[in-house]
Amino acid sequence: MPLSKRVAVYPGVFDPVHFGHLDVIERSSRLVDKLVVGVGDNPEKAPLFNQAERVELLQGAVKAHANVEVVPFSGLAVRFVRSIGAHVMIRGIRTTSDMEYEFTMSIMNTMMDPEIETVFLMAREQYAHVSSTLLKQIASLGGTLKPFLPADILKVLVARATKK
Repeated sequence: MPLSKRVAVYPGVFDPVHFGHLDVIERSSRLVDKLVVGVGDNPEKAPLFNQAERVELLQGAVKAHANVEVVPFSGLAVRFVRSIGAHVMIRGIRTTSDMEYEFTMSIMNTMMDPEIETVFLMAREQYAHVSSTLLKQIASLGGTLKPFLPADILKVLVARATKK
């Protein structure tokens, strides 16, 4: 009997993707045969980049990882995970407030689909304070972003943030 592939999904908004996200992607990609990065929307947030732009930025940022695929999705992340036949959802945790939120979400997801497991990866220390929201604010105010973003994404973020 052939072994089935271990497929996991790392869903998020990624507006924009930063080194913290990329660290979770790199680490997750070593744990599974295939990692699908799902680019969704959060109805509580107004993204700076549209979904197609976020997918494109992420695809460029992860091209070195042969087992990583970036795809857009809409609706509930747990339904997206199920729709592609995966049983594992990856979530990154930066702070204790993230942990509380993500723990609650994982319980809700388990109630909606008990066959999907949520795996939490703790942020590395150098990324524990980084958020896309904070980076957009820094960009709009002309601050330094080089330690947090790949150069091509930094350039696009600064251009977009200073235009608004």
